[in-house]
Amino acid sequence: MIEAPRALLTTLFQAAVAAADPYDAIRRHLPARPKGRTVLVAAGKAASQMAAAFERAWDGPLSGLAVARHGPVAACRQTRILQAAHPVPDRSGLLAAAALMNHVQGLTEDDLVVALISGGGSALLPAPPIGFTLADEIALNKALLASGAPISAMNRVRKHFSRIKGGRLAALAAPARVVTLVVSDVPGDNPAFVASGPTVPDETTARDALDVIEAYRLPLSAAVIEAIRMAEAPKPNDAAFARNRVEVIASARVSLSAAAHAARRAGVTPLILSDAIEGEAREVGRVHAALAREFAEQGTGPAQPAVLLSGGETTVTLGSDGEGRGGRNAEFLLAAAIDLDRVERIVALAADTDGIDGSETNAGAFCDGGTAGRIRAAGGDPSALLSRHDAWSAFSLSQDLFVSGPTGTNVNDFRAFLIG
Repeated sequence: MIEAPRALLTTLFQAAVAAADPYDAIRRHLPARPKGRTVLVAAGKAASQMAAAFERAWDGPLSGLAVARHGPVAACRQTRILQAAHPVPDRSGLLAAAALMNHVQGLTEDDLVVALISGGGSALLPAPPIGFTLADEIALNKALLASGAPISAMNRVRKHFSRIKGGRLAALAAPARVVTLVVSDVPGDNPAFVASGPTVPDETTARDALDVIEAYRLPLSAAVIEAIRMAEAPKPNDAAFARNRVEVIASARVSLSAAAHAARRAGVTPLILSDAIEGEAREVGRVHAALAREFAEQGTGPAQPAVLLSGGETTVTLGSDGEGRGGRNAEFLLAAAIDLDRVERIVALAADTDGIDGSETNAGAFCDGGTAGRIRAAGGDPSALLSRHDAWSAFSLSQDLFVSGPTGTNVNDFRAFLIG
């Protein structure tokens, strides 16, 4: 038996986060100094930490502007930090997006723009097309968040209803060279989908966005749909991007490998299921629980003690039963906890690597065979709470919330099922 399973799971989470440390990743991918100015832009949940890391690694002057989520931020010397709301945009984000667009204009071909992009930038940078308002973008984001669509599909729509996403920020910076360094939070690590790619154009079209709207029956106004239908995002072969460079500097794949290495050092056999798992959070949670239970009860799978690791980004489709408190990791784990009720020798952790799961202050939660029973003993009904998407309340009742604080990085979800 593992004497302190939760401590071990916490160590694996910390190893995953450390592997995505912004300073080490940025230092390995620094561009050459330009003849002209160096202009820094950053957007996403890890924006301030990435900007601070770049300042530390960069040998020379720069003019920086970063847009981060409301809450604690890293201190910067040459970069101004603006803050906005996530996951639903606010007026601060509208002003921040305008400031970011203004920050990259009037440059020359001798200037360098360094763009530090991390997940969460889509909500932090609302910039609806001319003639539309912040309320229109909020309605679009709420519809997408409630739809259950994967992040790639959501960002396909977002970038066709924006003046900054889909490579448009880089187009504004032309003729300056733009080097984009990405901390990926999307399955598959396509940089064009991280934060809806403000400096990264891609091949998706307005028709692709309309297909998402139709497939998920998004309740959007006719005016918004028509604006998306007429949208034309810049393409990768546009001359404005000819000298630009895009690199993914941290990802779930690297972080899961680091967690696996930490498990081996602790004498635990790791099995990485996938770094790109998508799907409805509660259903994916039940599949993980079934695998862990099979291995624990039948002695199949990797040599025990073992840990099943996975990453990616699940979704939560809000239905008519109401909208509770909690994020996708808590919902994933509550479904697993119900299926693992009274099952021994399994302890699990599901958490967001940015340290915030949904809109609360916890990164995620732990569960074991006694979690569902503790929820009931505290007066809660695990299944009813799950149906209301109120997983945070469930784990608060069982005292299983996992709080790490903001981590300064964001490489998506981290899930670990410890067996034995």
